[in-house]
Amino acid sequence: MDYKIRLLDIRIDNNYTQQDMANILKISRSTYKDYELQISVIPIKHLITLSEFFDLSIDYILGFTRKNQYLNTIDADKINAGIRLKEFRKEYKLTQVKLASILNTTFSTIAFYEKGRNFIATPFLYTICRKYHISADYLLGKINRPKYI
Repeated sequence: MDYKIRLLDIRIDNNYTQQDMANILKISRSTYKDYELQISVIPIKHLITLSEFFDLSIDYILGFTRKNQYLNTIDADKINAGIRLKEFRKEYKLTQVKLASILNTTFSTIAFYEKGRNFIATPFLYTICRKYHISADYLLGKINRPKYI
């Protein structure tokens, strides 16, 4: 993954300290620092929070696009994200087992995401978006278009 440059740019462009960013996410400064240095993977819930706070697309934060905003965004929703993940999987004729294999996880994890019990993990979302050129914002239910990036 390569979001550390964007996190740093967002912080500096807004004249925020690492502590300011940590306060937005309600985490410690050292935890935020680990996200910014990509020592730790930033969870989806924190990506969503930053996206909403700074009015930026998740695709932009993750480095998938230079377009930093989409029109007509809505709040990310676990249920809708699960539906979108399932639709994506079926569009590419992937079984839960096959997708799990691609992501190096279990099919029950994929089923868990598709049922909307939780957002997909950041590394899995990143892998899907990078491999299939699909928008993270779309998969998370934040936008209806564009679907592909």
